[in-house]
Amino acid sequence: MTYYIIAGETSGDLHGANLIKALKKEDPEAEFHIVGGDQMQQASGVKPLIHTSEMAFMGFVEVLMNLRSIARNLKKVKADIQRVNPDTLILIDFPGFNLKVASFAKKIGLRVCYYISPKIWAWNQKRVYKIKRLVDHMFCILPFEVNFYKQFHYKVDYVGNPLLDAISSYEFNPNFKEENGLSDLPIIALLPGSRKMELEYILPEMVKLHNFFPVHQLVIAGAPNFDYNYYQSYFGDYPIKVVFNQTYDLLKHASAAAVTSGTATLETALLRVPQVVVYKANPISVAIARRLVKVQFISLVNLINNYLSVIELIQEDCTAMDMANELGKLMNNPEHRASVLENYDVLIEKMGTPGASEKTAALIKAYLTEEN
Repeated sequence: MTYYIIAGETSGDLHGANLIKALKKEDPEAEFHIVGGDQMQQASGVKPLIHTSEMAFMGFVEVLMNLRSIARNLKKVKADIQRVNPDTLILIDFPGFNLKVASFAKKIGLRVCYYISPKIWAWNQKRVYKIKRLVDHMFCILPFEVNFYKQFHYKVDYVGNPLLDAISSYEFNPNFKEENGLSDLPIIALLPGSRKMELEYILPEMVKLHNFFPVHQLVIAGAPNFDYNYYQSYFGDYPIKVVFNQTYDLLKHASAAAVTSGTATLETALLRVPQVVVYKANPISVAIARRLVKVQFISLVNLINNYLSVIELIQEDCTAMDMANELGKLMNNPEHRASVLENYDVLIEKMGTPGASEKTAALIKAYLTEEN
């Protein structure tokens, strides 16, 4: 069968790659066409029509500023889908773009699968009616999403979380510190995200942490769409390291972490690294989001546990001093550190076991076989 898979950002690229590997096992004759990043390209052996680095625009203002690029990408994807005419379209998160593609796909009679539900429970919940109309099969990765959709009489499949797959299959590098020129000083991991719009606001505060922790090593988890020089333009002469494609190794060796809200907060928790969650963006975008968002927390750790499990520093609270205060507690206050780790235990129990990619691939293959 022919699968057309679209992921618009770095985390989706990771999950898309694992799904491709699982689909290959279910369907050895599978043919792939992708919109994604390096990991999906490696898994499929196919060059992306559009790379994720050209896709990820986040924030209301940022999207408005890039409407031409988004429209151009959308036109290109629609034309390619029509040319390929796949057995199914598989969309991975990225709802602003992917729901437009889903609408087009339904008009030309394609089956639409959606892996990793849009976060419609956070804001604009009426989009559920659009999803019911456009998406044939929804595969959810967060436990509370099943009940959310149930109240709208829409049956979805809960497949577990693909991060469990990624972490359980990851081969940690025993020589990580030596190969990256790191000393024996305790490490504070900085995970600023992969979107330029976030980095521009968050990195200047993160790098100032050097002034608060002179006897620690600050190490940035670099995103593949930027190079070392880009990060150095923020930290200058500060002795801060950057590592690429080694985030899990970095977290394994870290005493604590400052993590931009997103998938990385969940990865950090699953690897049991005490963290402070941070978020800072265009003030107008954040002001609009605060009026629209209907959830109490921004981090997945707190949303899944449904209580404050890790501290969140948002916008005006996202300063180097505030981060330093929270990181200091995580590293120097044994009771506080133990409390966060206990919260992680609750989270890990709720998350279940690995196998999301395999479960999703098996369900997609089964649904396609039934419907053919």
